[in-house]
Amino acid sequence: MTAASRPGSVVRVTTLRAIVTISLAFSLVLPLQQGEAQQGPDIPRIGFLSSSSLSDPRTSRFLESFRQGLRELGYVEGQTIAIDFRWAEGKYDRLPGLAAELVRLKVRIIVAYGAAIRAAQQATGTIPIVIAAAPDPLAAGFVTSLARPGGNITGLSSMAPDLVGKQLELLREVVPKVSRVAPLANPNNTANAQQVRNGQDSARALGLRVQSLEARGPSEIDAAFAAMTTERAGAVIVLVDGMLLDNRARIADLATRRRLPTQ
Repeated sequence: MTAASRPGSVVRVTTLRAIVTISLAFSLVLPLQQGEAQQGPDIPRIGFLSSSSLSDPRTSRFLESFRQGLRELGYVEGQTIAIDFRWAEGKYDRLPGLAAELVRLKVRIIVAYGAAIRAAQQATGTIPIVIAAAPDPLAAGFVTSLARPGGNITGLSSMAPDLVGKQLELLREVVPKVSRVAPLANPNNTANAQQVRNGQDSARALGLRVQSLEARGPSEIDAAFAAMTTERAGAVIVLVDGMLLDNRARIADLATRRRLPTQ
């Protein structure tokens, strides 16, 4: 039995395998019964909470794999299960209200990723929550341990403690003369702070000065880039965070206008 097939397990996997693992989590809480397809409105309802939008190309690819994984386990949307989607459209202040809507609908389970995880956690302590991916669910306070998460949350971790160090090494190879690097972090994401700390040893070994700049939401991204100019940063490293990922096009545009190499 794999870790993914046990309740309360947290594993690190690639994106496609992550979707299948989430589907396996559904099989633990939504046992498929004979004749369930004929139950109509009584079929189990799944809540899907996202800070992104349906128009995001990344979302469409995610949903395609998500639905495929469910079908492989015998769950067909509209026949054996129903899925209630809630999209914040990049407006993070909407997430608590959307999470509360799913709770009122009495969904059997909530799938969430990025900033939506916190909103789901605050909305319910009883409905099972499956994390599609979180950089460090332990540091974020979603689980009490990776081996035994406890509570009502399980799912997938994309923990990469050495990621910033590797990014710095690659950056030095591509831009040998760079001396100041600005990691762009979301201070609401506790994993980001840990990633920066883990990269300090690599920065010292490479002779780089690292000064982390923060953006709690889309409205703070422009100010962060303005600070990079003030601090004379020679390159940018964008840390793993749902909000920053949702605003990747804007970040890329700002970096391009300032001629800042970016990872």
